[in-house]
Amino acid sequence: MTTLVSLWTDLRKRLEAAGVDTPVIDARLLLEAGAGVQRLDIVTDPRRSLSDAQVAAVEALALRRLDREPIGHILGRKAFWTLDLEVNADVLSPRPETELLVETALEILPKDKRARVLDLGVGSGAILLAILAERPFATGVGVDISDAALAVAKRNAEKLGFADRLELRSANWCEGLAHTFDLVVSNPPYIPTADIEGLEPEVARFEPRPALDGGADGLDAYRIIIAALPRLLAPYGAFAFEVGRGQADAVQALAQAGGLATETPRLDLAGIARVVAGRRAA
Repeated sequence: MTTLVSLWTDLRKRLEAAGVDTPVIDARLLLEAGAGVQRLDIVTDPRRSLSDAQVAAVEALALRRLDREPIGHILGRKAFWTLDLEVNADVLSPRPETELLVETALEILPKDKRARVLDLGVGSGAILLAILAERPFATGVGVDISDAALAVAKRNAEKLGFADRLELRSANWCEGLAHTFDLVVSNPPYIPTADIEGLEPEVARFEPRPALDGGADGLDAYRIIIAALPRLLAPYGAFAFEVGRGQADAVQALAQAGGLATETPRLDLAGIARVVAGRRAA
């Protein structure tokens, strides 16, 4: 007889052996999704028996995760900030370290003032929607070159009730933008092209390549965005970018060369300089 706890334990061990970095959580999520149960069921009734159909459904999902397909793609959703977002193979799955970019944005934007926010490379909408959730007087423009990604962002905005505060535009970075913004945020592709194949399988094999590939040194997108900031930022407007390991100094230098003032980079929980922020001078 297969029970909730026995299947969860088996899944956890198999995921551990496959090198999945969050086997306990992933095993629970796969069990909940495949067997149609809740977390409370696993806690309060761990020895509940499962039908053959439930076991087969869980196994089908488990095989995908054992192949290192991201858990968000398998479930079709990913938690980020306080939001439950739709994700799929057309968008980069939001990662915990990106929440530092949201925290930085919220430090910049007052709660009680109107603000226009631009998110370049909006993807699923994770960053911009998290900002709008915390700043009720803010409106946003999200830009992406991928129409498939914009469709995901649109569905997320509608589900969360923010569609009337968000404009989504199909464009290549800053092209066609005529307005100025109080804040420009971006988590652009920053992986050097030669490094992509060496990333964890969940990223290298399953994430959309245009959302990863930052060119030879990983800085191509920053150069394009920073060159446009003088015309995109309102007076005293601010910017905040997520950056890769070891890139903060280079991105700061690009911003400073473009006449922008920068702050001390913000460190993530691993001590990596993860967010470069600054402002346009008067």
